[in-house]
Amino acid sequence: MDNIISLTVIDRDGAEHCLEAPTDMAMNVMEVCKSYELPVEGICGGMALCASCHVYVLSDHELSEPSEDEENMLDQAFFVKSNSRLGCQLKISENLNGLIVELAPVGAV
Repeated sequence: MDNIISLTVIDRDGAEHCLEAPTDMAMNVMEVCKSYELPVEGICGGMALCASCHVYVLSDHELSEPSEDEENMLDQAFFVKSNSRLGCQLKISENLNGLIVELAPVGAV
């Protein structure tokens, strides 16, 4: 089908979910996860003001650089790694076809 990409999301229990996402609806990874009822809150509505959609990018995709707002939010998040991104800042496009992300743990331990 045209305008559809596939991505894999690994949930916090280690289960893989193969998802399809439209490239023509201005969605982001957080919104796609929510549409499949995966445990991503998106408390701020995709404004990079919280880290409830924190993911680890596991595939070798060339992504846009994080904005200053995203970097500032990740500086305050728990369990940040070098491959950490906010799902709300990863816009669904053709170049994300095959993307693999893992949901980061929530909160402090």
